[in-house]
Formats: sequence, structure tokens, C-alpha cells
Amino acid sequence: MSQYIHDNTEDEFSHMTFLNAYLASIGAQPVNLDKFRTLPSSKATGARQIGRLTNLMQLTVDTSWWARYRSRTQNPDLDPTFTFPQAVPSLSVGQHPAIPRSDADLAPPDHIQAIANTAGFHFAFIEQGGTSLYPSLAQRVTNPEVLRILLSIGPTETAHFQTWHDKAGNPDLNAPPFGGEDFQTNLIMPEPCPFLSRTFPVCSIIRPTHTRGAAMGAARALSQDGLFIGQSREFVELLRDLAEDADEARRGQE
Repeated sequence: MSQYIHDNTEDEFSHMTFLNAYLASIGAQPVNLDKFRTLPSSKATGARQIGRLTNLMQLTVDTSWWARYRSRTQNPDLDPTFTFPQAVPSLSVGQHPAIPRSDADLAPPDHIQAIANTAGFHFAFIEQGGTSLYPSLAQRVTNPEVLRILLSIGPTETAHFQTWHDKAGNPDLNAPPFGGEDFQTNLIMPEPCPFLSRTFPVCSIIRPTHTRGAAMGAARALSQDGLFIGQSREFVELLRDLAEDADEARRGQE
């Protein structure tokens, strides 16, 4: 995973620098969130003491993506009120660190392993959101070049999700209430599920990809996750405004 972490960093920075350069090239305002880098860093040895945008020390992680991508009968697009079970119920309540908060978190081994497991499931939670968001927003794009950007960057998010989906299976999740063929931990491809209509055969897909409220849904999920605990009201309002603008884009019809 050490090589992947370096690749991940390069990948994400390349998206940021490219998108800002592209915005500037078409006369739009580049995005700069540096004034919101106010959250404290970890105090563990080696952590850079810089202001952060996100809080990785008080997370409430939605682990239902594990069941969502393995379900052969349910699709959030067709079943928006269906509740998928949590793979790790304890992570979906309370607040949990996904990084060591200080050197005190480095022992005992079971404690630091729990932090690593939290990070693994949280990474997958983030990346499944990105995987779904790109095809959702692509359906609202009117400019062919912007569509090309979405269709080119989006699959890299899927590559990240598949990596973390695989790693998150390392803890023993083969026991009830999971287990069995559809939930064995070495499955990493989306299981076929209903798509567009139940009149069609099931299909292996990214899910969900419905466009209505997609950006706001992503912003809400990140906020509920605890990623922005401690951020200013101004930051939250900016996040909401960006999501609203994205959701208001129209290709011509819903």
C-alpha cells in the first residue's frame, strides 16, 4: 500500500491543479480554499503541523457501501428508501479517529489496528461517493469538453474505490450477518443489480447514478461523516452553494 499512497497523492493533486488551470483558461475563478485550512493536525510524531481542511479524528463512518455494491436485488436509484446494512455497525455511531491523534494512539497493537480499519472503511466511503458522483453529474453537463473531463477523471475514482474495497475486506467480515457467496471478502467487483428498470436483466454498475440532488447528497454525506467538524459556518455555506450550483445544471431535461 505504500506505493499506492504515493500514487494516490499524485493523482489527487493532479486533479486539483488541472481543474484550476482549466477554470482559469476559460475565464472562470479558480478554487482556493486555503483560508479554511484552520483545523488542527495530529500531534503524533512525524505529523506536519499545518492547518487542515478536514477532520480525520472524529468520524462517524457509513459502511453500508459494502452491502450496497454486493446486493443483487437493491439499487439506490430504484429503491431510494431502502436501508442497506452496515458492514461495521460500531463505526456508524459515535466518533472514531482514522489517524493517530497523538503518540498515545500508537499502542497497544489492537488500538492502532482499529484506527487503520477505520481509515480503510472511510477511504472506501469517500471513494464510492466520488465513483458515483462523476457519472451522476456528467448527465447534466452541456459542454462536450467538460463532459470529457468528467468521463476521464471519474474512472480514476473508481480505481481508488476498488483498491479500498479490496483492503477493507481484510478484517473478518465473512461472519453473520454477512458471509456467503455474495459477501465473501475477496469480492471486489459490483454484483449485478436492477438498473433503469426491473424489466431489464440485472447489470453490474456503479450505483447510484441518479442525477437529482446528487451533489447536495454528497455534501450532506461528507458533513454527516464528521469530516468537517470544527469548520466555520462560512465553509459549510460555501460547500452548500457549490453543491446547489452543481445540482442546478441542466442538460435540457431531467
